[in-house]
Amino acid sequence: MSYHAAPLARLIEQFEKLPGIGHKSAQRLAFYLLNMPEKDAEGFVKSIIEAREKIHECSVCCNLTDQDLCPVCRAVGRDTSIICVVEDARDIVAFERTREFHGLYHVLHGTISPMDGIGPEQLRIKQLLARLSNKEVKEVIMATNPTVEGEATAMYISKLLVPFGLKVTRLAYGIPVGGDLEYADEVTLRRSLEGRNIL
Repeated sequence: MSYHAAPLARLIEQFEKLPGIGHKSAQRLAFYLLNMPEKDAEGFVKSIIEAREKIHECSVCCNLTDQDLCPVCRAVGRDTSIICVVEDARDIVAFERTREFHGLYHVLHGTISPMDGIGPEQLRIKQLLARLSNKEVKEVIMATNPTVEGEATAMYISKLLVPFGLKVTRLAYGIPVGGDLEYADEVTLRRSLEGRNIL
């Protein structure tokens, strides 16, 4: 039996679907939203709808953007000979905070995970291979998370890259195994970039 009005119970349920949000946190967020001034609540809802409608994948690197090209692909002066392959668009933000990497990125939108029904065809691997046909790229950095799935994905892609004759490197283990790039500090990420190894 729910002690909340049906619309409030549904709102709590929606917040519980967010990662890292338990029942108590969901309740706190729902009550906070109800107590917001109506104009602020409408702005909150509008921003969610606008993000869902306008955000899509960059036509080159598969990063999230509201234009044809993401800010990194549009930027002038980036090193186009290096592509850093990441699992998630949040990982780009982590790398950009270091101000050490000046190459380009490619977002896979996940990792190979047979247990979750995710195979290579669900990732943006074909788009990565298409980018390598112009011969301008000299190095691909595999920057997937140091998890079982991240390692398997890095190895799978590195084998696909052999015919291209590229230098394929892997981030050094400054990042702890089982950790996520988005939570790593700038120093750890910088050391990982500096100490990357050939696969």
